[in-house]
Amino acid sequence: MSRRCELTGKGVMTGNNVSHAKNRTRRVFRPNLIDVTMASETLDRSFKFRVSASALRTVDHRGGLDAFMAKAKDSELSISALKVKKDIAKAQAEA
Repeated sequence: MSRRCELTGKGVMTGNNVSHAKNRTRRVFRPNLIDVTMASETLDRSFKFRVSASALRTVDHRGGLDAFMAKAKDSELSISALKVKKDIAKAQAEA
């Protein structure tokens, strides 16, 4: 399982630990990933995603999974999230 957010594409970054004496050693910055189940109001079902805490706040801010998927870029979404986005768009077009 990769350490990548399924909704925003946020992943692992690398950098340096810098001591007081300015000694630099390599380190890894990992995203704060959480396994969550989100409900789609349009499709009337829920989906499991592995998302970062910041993405979870963004979904909440935009008004839920359906509203988030409408504005999300296809390049940032995982394959499973992209399928959900297309299903939501299809259901909204029919309604």
